[in-house]
Amino acid sequence: MGLKTGVGGEKRWWWNRNVIMVLWVMLSVGFCIGLHCHMRTESMRKAEETLTSMCEERARMLQEQFAVSVNHVHALAILVSTFHYQKSPPALDQETFADYTASTAFERPLLNGVAYAQRIVHAERQLFENQQGWMIKTMKRDPSPVQDEYAPVIYSQETVSYIEALDMMSGEEDRENILRARATGKAVLTRPFRLLESNHLGVVLTFPVYLLDLPADATAEERVRATAGYLGGAFDVESLVENLLRQLAGNQEIMVNVYDVTNASEPLIMYGTNPPDDHMLLSHVSMLDFGDPFRKHQMKCRYREKPPVSLSSITTPSGIFVICMLVGYIGYAAWSHYDNVKEDFRKMEELKKQAEAADVAKSQFLATVSHEIRTPMNGVLGMLDMLLDTNLNLTQKDYAQTAQVCGRALISLINEVLDRAKIEAGKLEIESVPFDLRSILDDVISLFSAKSREKGIELAVYVSERVPNILMGDPGRFRQIITNLVGNSVKFTERGHVFVQVHLVEHVKMAMNATAETGLNGHVNEVNMKSAATVFNTLSGLEVADFRNTCESFKLLLSHGASLSCTFGGGSVPESIADKVTLMVSVEDTGIGIPVHAQDRVFTPFMQADSSTSRNYGGTGIGLSISKCLVELMGGKINFISQPHVGSTFMFTAVLQKYGKSAGVDTKRSLSEVLPTCFRGMRLTLVDRRAVRAAVTKYHLQRLGVIIEDVSTVNEVLCALSGQNDYLNSSQPGKQPSILLIEKDSWDSKVDVHIQNQLLEYKEAGRIQVVPKVVLILTIESDKTRAGSHVDAIIMKPLRASTIATCFQQMLGMGKCQNKDTLNGSTSLRGLLDGKNILVVDDNKVNLRVAAAALKKYGAKVVCVESGKSALSLLQSPHKFDACFMDVQMPEMDGFEATRQIRLMENKANEEAPPEEGLVKAKWHLPILAMTADVIQATHEECVKCGMDGYVSKPFEEAQLYQAVARFVVSQPIPDS
Repeated sequence: MGLKTGVGGEKRWWWNRNVIMVLWVMLSVGFCIGLHCHMRTESMRKAEETLTSMCEERARMLQEQFAVSVNHVHALAILVSTFHYQKSPPALDQETFADYTASTAFERPLLNGVAYAQRIVHAERQLFENQQGWMIKTMKRDPSPVQDEYAPVIYSQETVSYIEALDMMSGEEDRENILRARATGKAVLTRPFRLLESNHLGVVLTFPVYLLDLPADATAEERVRATAGYLGGAFDVESLVENLLRQLAGNQEIMVNVYDVTNASEPLIMYGTNPPDDHMLLSHVSMLDFGDPFRKHQMKCRYREKPPVSLSSITTPSGIFVICMLVGYIGYAAWSHYDNVKEDFRKMEELKKQAEAADVAKSQFLATVSHEIRTPMNGVLGMLDMLLDTNLNLTQKDYAQTAQVCGRALISLINEVLDRAKIEAGKLEIESVPFDLRSILDDVISLFSAKSREKGIELAVYVSERVPNILMGDPGRFRQIITNLVGNSVKFTERGHVFVQVHLVEHVKMAMNATAETGLNGHVNEVNMKSAATVFNTLSGLEVADFRNTCESFKLLLSHGASLSCTFGGGSVPESIADKVTLMVSVEDTGIGIPVHAQDRVFTPFMQADSSTSRNYGGTGIGLSISKCLVELMGGKINFISQPHVGSTFMFTAVLQKYGKSAGVDTKRSLSEVLPTCFRGMRLTLVDRRAVRAAVTKYHLQRLGVIIEDVSTVNEVLCALSGQNDYLNSSQPGKQPSILLIEKDSWDSKVDVHIQNQLLEYKEAGRIQVVPKVVLILTIESDKTRAGSHVDAIIMKPLRASTIATCFQQMLGMGKCQNKDTLNGSTSLRGLLDGKNILVVDDNKVNLRVAAAALKKYGAKVVCVESGKSALSLLQSPHKFDACFMDVQMPEMDGFEATRQIRLMENKANEEAPPEEGLVKAKWHLPILAMTADVIQATHEECVKCGMDGYVSKPFEEAQLYQAVARFVVSQPIPDS
């Protein structure tokens, strides 16, 4: 009892310590966030006050300038009334008016021109036209029709002389303004319109001219009878506002719009452009009074850019947070020092017991073979998953990932035998789930990385940027096809390259007139070996079997030209339509090729080219036949072109679905690898003399967001950095590369010394600010010793975006970059399992450990037992468990029998439970998921028959685990006891 109490007390002490630390961190974060929000709010309030002040100042000055111009127009109206009507004979004519307005135009800089229109009733029209010597015309310059009265322009400033003789009453809006002006005796404005000469937005100001002075209380009828004419002026509102803003400080900070809001529902813009709604971050509206009570105007001001967050609102809370964290860390470290020593000792004892444990599984024939291999592989892959969650360097991570991929390949090897049996029985089905095709290809080339380095061959993959990131299909089967094809290519290639390409079918241009010498399915004649000095425009510079895979063809695929039709295997391949995507995948190698006599039976099961092939290279001859069946199940076709002593190119199509959010799955869970974003915008120069190989390298770098410039030689890089011939514009500040990535065939000991001396010379001369890092790309491990002393890092092929990122992080000292998509881990699965009580039943302790670790990773509380009898004792109603993972093959009582016993106990408990008044009686039903290495159909049917709810095959991964528990853990919670 004392020991249990001590252990329990230790656990409670450990838990309380963490709770206090978490609370301290949360309080510190909350306080700092609150302080930041307060300081930011104050900053925004000051910015808003500044905007209001600037907007009000501009509105006031605009009104004042407009009022000055209105006064000048009013003075002209008085001038016309005095010298034209109150003098006999009139002292004013067109020439005098034009000269006077021209000489006084500087007083009215905002007016395009002024004009006077005389009021003429119909009875006086004939006499008026005879006196003037011209006919009254409409605004469209047609003779004015008969109407009650007219307002022809008789005097005009030289700048608007083209409106002479035009009847202002013929325009609907001008007529309305004239009637309103003479009835009120005040200046009136039109709505905004485009001025004829300048095409700027403007308004017309109209003043009535009376024959005699009228009293202030004159009626509208008296004003109409006394009206002699109308003086009007055209205001260029855009120039007015533009001149005003040019005179004021802060014009670059804010944007000004002037509106006519007489109709509030449809405001008319007079100056500026209408911004989008989401751009109105901070704005202020000032009303404008231009003297016309009928029309309303307003000025709206806003910042051109969102006001920046003040530096103090970031630095002050950050400093306080750092101080709080230091205080918390000191307390936490002092508190946990003693407990950590005891906890480490306890973990070592537990690991020792688990390492000494052993178990032997027994089962039936086919299920036994699958189970016995899958059971240890579950432990291997599980431990590798746990190992990859720890901090590893580049080499360790590469080894662990390769081991993990190899383990999965071993599982797939077992599946091939089962797949062949399913294919013959017609029971193989293709699933449709979202997957990341690029991650799958990265995993496949990692699987063969060691072999390719050992042989010294180029192993590369390229996926067109037009191929969507996420597709709907069967990732396992797609991976299986690629693995088979790449595995064969690597096996039979001793020099040159193996190149995997993925493009959309509609962007691939295939040969239309294949000849008998280079036809599909390899019906070719024997060809002689080319000279060793011959260099071809391919990935490795060696000749390839498919003559269409040249550098020029590859460049065409990289271009963004029109879609190209494709004819494949003598038949037309359907293009990507609607929600479907048709991919063209090719695996090209420069291996030994396939003999002509053996090419007809390449896809025959358990058949190889000849006996020497099996003896020298090994293999079962089943991979290509399964691949052909899988391709056909995916709606595609597979073919090849092969030349002995040159190589082979296998091509297949696959019809996949486009991924849409309506699919109801989480995109993040479908990604096997999320790349870091800390390299976005980084500049890099790639030195590679082969265009195809350079494009492959750029493909991996562009996935990291790196800006790449590629050159053919090291000398071009040095010229660019020195500013000679304006190479790459790299000599400009901010455009110098941070990294020089150089292929091995462009590097030797002389280049090593030369480039280092040149870079140091440029640095001392001020031509470059920072000496870029030099990274060498190698294909063979032994080349590392000849890399030179001035290389900052080495990247081994095959290239992979994540490996490149890790290398750059270590070289640049950036640490592990975090991606916003990976901060929360598996949020979907954690949301399902967090806090759930899970019972895991398995007789294998390693499997128990792996399963428990996987479930605990997503927040579940796991209890492990090693037999079906122990599970029965824990599941006596009532119990606390939300789900149970049950191994199928166990000694004494297997998983099938244990599940039957559990269902019997649940039925008995449900029958004996009294119904609660007014409530539906709760029923016990614990979700039980079979956890077994058997993947045959009979095992699955037996699981359903005995009462299990789901099926999880070993080894299981996150996506599989999510699909298994999503239907039960959320929708069927266990009732409370």
